[in-house]
Amino acid sequence: MSRLSKRFESLKAKGEKALIAYVTAGDPSREGSATAILAIAKAGADAIEIGVPFSDPLADGPSIQASSQRALEAGMTTGKVLEIVREVRAENSEVPLILMTYFNPILHYGLDKWAQDAKTAGIDAHIVTDLTPEEADEWKSCSEKYGLDTVFLLAPTSTLARIEVVSKLSTGFVYCVSRTGVTGARQDVPMELTEVVDRIQSRTLLPVCVGFGISLPEHVKKICSFADGAVVGSALVDLLYKHRASEDLLLIIAQFISELKAATK
Repeated sequence: MSRLSKRFESLKAKGEKALIAYVTAGDPSREGSATAILAIAKAGADAIEIGVPFSDPLADGPSIQASSQRALEAGMTTGKVLEIVREVRAENSEVPLILMTYFNPILHYGLDKWAQDAKTAGIDAHIVTDLTPEEADEWKSCSEKYGLDTVFLLAPTSTLARIEVVSKLSTGFVYCVSRTGVTGARQDVPMELTEVVDRIQSRTLLPVCVGFGISLPEHVKKICSFADGAVVGSALVDLLYKHRASEDLLLIIAQFISELKAATK
C-alpha cells in the first residue's frame, strides 16, 4: 500500500479529511523549496503536491503560471525538482509527495526513466494534468511498474461515462476540479459541487478530493463536509511569494496550514 493510501486510511479511521497543499518546485527559491515543503508537512498537511515548472501551463491560473515562470527563469529543471524531493525525503519519510506536472516534461525525460527516478527520489504519485485516460496506457504501465499512484482529474462537466473511466484508472484518490477553467484562488465554493462529488463517490471506492479555487479555512470546511479532502494551491503559492524575504516565513506557513488543517476536522 502506498504512503498516499495509508494516509487516507489513517484519516478515515480518525474521522478526518485530508488537507493537500500545493507548491511550485523552485519558487520562491531553489534553496528554500525543501524547507518550505517540510514546514508545510510539519504544520499538518496530509499530502503535498509539488508542481513541476513548465513553460506552457494551460491548466494553471495567474498565480501558478507566475510561480512556474519564476522558477524556470531561476534555472529550475526536472532534475532539480527530484533533488528537492530527495532533500525532503532525507528529513521526512512519511508525508505523501505527489508530483503535479504536464505530460511533456515526462515525455522528454523518458517515461520509464522518469517513473523510476521519481520513485527512487521518494515520490508517491503523479497528477499529469493534460494526460487523458485514452492516452494514459504507457504512463500507467510505467507507474504501476514502480509502485506509483496516478491521480486523474474530473470536472463538473464530466459525463457519467467519463467518471467511470477515470474512477477505474485512478489510484490514490480522484481529483475533482471545483469548477471549469484554470486554477486560482476564489471567494466562493460552487453550489453544485456537492452533487458533482456525490456522482463521483457513487462510482468509486477511492477518496475524492476537491481542488482549484480553495483558499480559505471556510472553503476547506465546506468542501470537507461532503468530500474526502481539499487541495489548496494558488493561495499558498501567493503566500510563499509575498513573504519570501520575511524572517518569519516558516511561522507564516505554519499558521496558514494549521488553520486550514483545523477546518478538515
